[in-house]
Parts: sequence; structure tokens; C-alpha cells
Amino acid sequence: MSNHNLYVALRDAFPADLDATAVETVGGAQSGLRYSWRDLDRATAMVANLIDSLKLPPRSRIAVQVEKSVEALILYLATLRAGHVFLPLNTAYQAGEIEYFVGNAEPAMVVCSPANFGWVSKIAFQAGTRHVFTLGDDRTGSLLDRAAHHSDVHTPATCAADELGVIIYTSGTTGRSKGAMLSHGNMLSNARVLRDYWGWKADDVLIHALPIFHVHGLFVAIHGALINGSPMLWLNKFEPRAVLELMGRATVFMGVPTLYTRLLAEPGLTREAAAGMRLFVSGSAPLLIETFQAWRERTGHTILERYGMSETIMLTSNPYREDPRHPGQTERRGGTVGFPLPGVQLRVVDDAGRPVETGEIGGIQVRGPNVFSGYWRMPEKTAEEFTSDGFFKTGDVGKVDERGYVTIVGRSKDLIISGGYNVYPAEVESELNQMPGVAESAVVGVPHPDFGEVGVAVVIARPGTEPDPQALINALKARLANYKIPKRCFVVPELPRNTMGKVQKNLLRDQHKGLFS
Repeated sequence: MSNHNLYVALRDAFPADLDATAVETVGGAQSGLRYSWRDLDRATAMVANLIDSLKLPPRSRIAVQVEKSVEALILYLATLRAGHVFLPLNTAYQAGEIEYFVGNAEPAMVVCSPANFGWVSKIAFQAGTRHVFTLGDDRTGSLLDRAAHHSDVHTPATCAADELGVIIYTSGTTGRSKGAMLSHGNMLSNARVLRDYWGWKADDVLIHALPIFHVHGLFVAIHGALINGSPMLWLNKFEPRAVLELMGRATVFMGVPTLYTRLLAEPGLTREAAAGMRLFVSGSAPLLIETFQAWRERTGHTILERYGMSETIMLTSNPYREDPRHPGQTERRGGTVGFPLPGVQLRVVDDAGRPVETGEIGGIQVRGPNVFSGYWRMPEKTAEEFTSDGFFKTGDVGKVDERGYVTIVGRSKDLIISGGYNVYPAEVESELNQMPGVAESAVVGVPHPDFGEVGVAVVIARPGTEPDPQALINALKARLANYKIPKRCFVVPELPRNTMGKVQKNLLRDQHKGLFS
């Protein structure tokens, strides 16, 4: 059979000059290190040979909770190369969470930071994991010590396109995390589509400043650079001034909205600083229209916003250039996530599963070669989340306008049903965010004795301002129907977020659930 191992496809895209720089580290104690394409191939071979020597069962899970480093990237590629299943874990997870993931995934091998070896190894060994290694972000750890004794030549495992390659646990902003199972084919199809859709060029250089335990940094950014044979300027942690300095040497940057707001706070962000850049991509959380506009004014570049999920990788994107399926449409429209990517089918349906009219709000469902096969060891949940004709119910609520642009208005679980009327928090937040003194807002539903549920607005003030909560509610009454108006408004210093910058509305709901009881 032909080999659909994702590592093989990525390696086949390496440039002819294997001694050219593939990754250069910037910032931190390990700054200034250069890894050639040959180094990546040899190092992944050594780690893959170490994994092979352990005689793990076929398609074993390898759970990894380590700080970001090029060696962590090498471990990811080596896991694919050896034909096993990579399981990246957020570095913020604590013992209770790690215990759940290890118990659920039953990894044959766990790799953790040296500082966490004591408690992580105890959890792993108690769960029946036989092999626990350490990997530091300073090129230390037992994984590298052991791998150093192995050959730098390795024949990649043969994998079918539908063979499991990665399990990504959903961020768990509500309930227990679920393990989304992504195949080699899911990831490769998406990498190839994005390479074409975003116009990757032979001389592109990526600034990589994202975490690598998440779809955005691990798949969209890394796969994008590797499938194009493009070097990466690698920051272990995001540092706005370092990113600004690197723009003179790079062409592509991918970030979450928080990174863009932090860059906008730097006086050094100018048109001149960004003159050599080709593309700025934003995702993982909604980009405020104000950030979108401020970026364009300051840099002359229009951020390309896209939409994806752990279960599907990327689904939609604003156009980089004209999309032949949408003749004449080249605008990157703030507040939208663009068009479904080539090969992705997207539909918006009502509660009964019937397609809604153009411009109407409903549940978003998708189908395509990038969509996962289901949740790890959750057959009932998997069956529940797919329609009879094979569409995945994303749980997102949105609409498609007459030009084909998709807009996400929220998560179905965030929908507020107040007095029998549907209230979409994103609509209310959009109005609040435009008001004087408001930097950002979040609207959540809480129990109410008369209406069943009502909205509560939580607002962050702009520096130097003190917006009056009641005045904000009064201003909303002139803009929205009465049933959409939050019953209470609070001004707070910050909103609770997960590591990718998404507001954790479940925490806000818990905080305010007793307001009207």
C-alpha cells in the first residue's frame, strides 16, 4: 500500500538544500540556535528509533506535556514517523487534569518537563504507563539522552490515510475534555489546502510565536511551514518586541487576537516595520473589529481571519486572493471568517436540522476530508455529534451572507433563551464593544425566576476610563430589542480566559448564577 504517513509528506516537501536553515530559535537561553532540514530529519530518526526500541503496541498513544522547544517539535514528528499517536497536553494542566487524560488515553509512553517528573511519573505509572521520559526546553532530559545512542537513519512506518495520528483534547471550557481523533489524511489534506489558499511562496519565512499543544500552533503554523519547505523563526514564548524585530526577516505571522492587541501596544509597530510581511493570520478566538481596523491603519496590512476547531483543523478562511468559487470577492471582511475552504462543505441549519435562508442564524454543520472521525472511546458522543448524512455538528452558531461569507455569532451552549426568545451573546457584545470606555465585553445567560434565563454583561474598561454599568445598559436599549438587553452589567479588570485567549464563559456563568435566585 502507498504510505500516507504525514511525516513522509512533510519530509518530501523539504527543500533540495538540506543544509539550509529550517528553524532558528529567537529569545530565551537557547536563542540563536540553527537547525537545518537535515538536522530535523536526523533528529526525528533518532527519537523514532528510540520509540521503536521500546517495542510499544501498534498505534500507541504518546502523551506529551512539555514546554515549547524545537526538540518538542522533533518529538512530535518522530511520533508520526514511528507510526504512533501523538497526544499534546496543555502545559497549564495540573495533576487532576493529567490524571484524567492519562486514564482516558492510556498512553504507552509519557514525556514531561524535568521539573514535573515526580508527580507526572507517579500518575503515569499508577495508570499502567511503562515509559516516562523528560524533555526540557534547554535541550536536556532523559528522552534526548536515550535518543543520542540511536541511529540517525530510520524507515518511516507505513500508515493509511485514515490511520489515527493525533488525539487533541478539546479545551474543556465546558465539561470534561473529549479526545478528537485526527488521522494522517485529515492533517495532510488541510495542510495542502492552506498552502494553496494562503498563497505560500518559495521564499516565505514564518514567525512561530504560538504554543504547540494546540491546533493553531502545531498544525496550522508548523504544517504550513514544513509542507512548503519554509524556515521558521522560533520563539519559545511570545514577546512583542522580538516579533517586531523579526518582521524584517519574515513574511508570515500567525497569532491569536491577544497577540495582535499586545503588538498594537508597541510604538514600534509601523508600516515600515511590517513592510516586508506578506500575511498576518488570526484565529482561535474572535478578533474584535476595532483590532482589525487598528491593525490595518497602523501597518497597512489587513489581517486574514479564519475559523477552525480541534475536531476539524481549518474550515473557513477570508480570501488571501480571489477565490475562483467566489468571483470578484477578494475582501478580507472584519467580523467574518470568510468562505468554506476548498473541499469543505458547510451548511447552516435550524433546530430541526433544516437549512435556513441566506443571512439567517442557525447551527453550523461541516463535512470534508479534514473532519475528524470521532471522539476517543466515546462512541455515543460521536454518534450524537454527526448527522445521518455525515455532517459534524460544530456547536457553533452562525450565518452565511449573500456573498458567501461566514460569520460566527457564538456557541450553541452560549445561546440565551430569555422568555422564549433566542438571544445571541455575540450580537449584544458587538454593540457593547462599540460604546465609549468599553475595551471588551462578554455576555452570559444566568437563571431567572420569571424569564427562565437572562443576560448578564461583563465589561473590561479602556485604560483611563470608568464606564457606568447602568449607562451602558441604557445605551443598549436604544440599539436592541428589549428581550436582548442584559439585566445586569459589571465592569471588571479582566475576563477569565484559556491559554488560547478564549473567554471562559462557563466561569462567568458560575460566578453570576445566583444573581436572581
